[in-house]
Amino acid sequence: MSAAQYLSEGREFIDAAICRYLPEETSYPESIHKSMLYSVLAGGKRLRPVLVIAAAEAVGGDRQHVLPFSVATEFVHTYTLIHDDLPALDNDDLRRGKPTNHKVFGEAIAILTGDALLTQAFYLMTHTGLMDSVPEKCLLRAAHDMTSALGTSGMIGGQVVDIESEGKPIDAETLEYIHAHKTGQLIQACIRGGAILSQATSAQLSALSTYGAHIGLAFQIIDDILDLTADESQLGKDVGSDLDKEKATYPALYGLEDSKKKAEQLVEEGIACLEIFDERADPLREIGRFFVQRTF
Repeated sequence: MSAAQYLSEGREFIDAAICRYLPEETSYPESIHKSMLYSVLAGGKRLRPVLVIAAAEAVGGDRQHVLPFSVATEFVHTYTLIHDDLPALDNDDLRRGKPTNHKVFGEAIAILTGDALLTQAFYLMTHTGLMDSVPEKCLLRAAHDMTSALGTSGMIGGQVVDIESEGKPIDAETLEYIHAHKTGQLIQACIRGGAILSQATSAQLSALSTYGAHIGLAFQIIDDILDLTADESQLGKDVGSDLDKEKATYPALYGLEDSKKKAEQLVEEGIACLEIFDERADPLREIGRFFVQRTF
């Protein structure tokens, strides 16, 4: 199965479950629930939850058993997008082809919506009743792993350095720190989460962790490239904003061609880490290759 097919089927699987794990928009207070549903249902590839599933299946797990955790990672991702788009950060008008959350609901509700989605994510990740086939120690470990990926030693840390680096010359080490932490660690935590919940061996988890680190960095490099080369209607968000804000990006430091080569190298190195797995890891291999071929 191609990456496009696997991602499409995975997106349908996740989309069919999402509303089961969110309050109805008619629940009081309606404004926050409408806002949460607006952003979560705005579209997207559902890449992160699909990576949870693909990692689980690579080690012999069942996608149904990790479904709540998978959906939770989409809530986490949506929270990051809502907050990234705020005027205090990237000040973007479009996300997934629609007006950003704060443009529709106002800044205060947008901030609280991000907070609510992050909280709901950890409610799901630690809900033993929803994932009763998963050992509780595995739920705890996967949720704890996610907190590390999102905190000041992970995504938040990367975002802080990203903001503080705007308009300044930076070195390669700082650039890699920003990308690996701002984007890469969440992608890696999704892959690790699926593996942990499915009781991967130490060797399997180590291999998947390295794979995740490589493709997570590659994903953000391609994002940098697409910000310069993609069409806004395809990308579904404002393009050229990195250049306007003088953000630290791979194309700014290395140029487009060398950035593309770097992403391709990272993906190939990541895929090489999967040699201990059989064909059940093929979706992960194909998704890695899809990363460097995507145009949106």
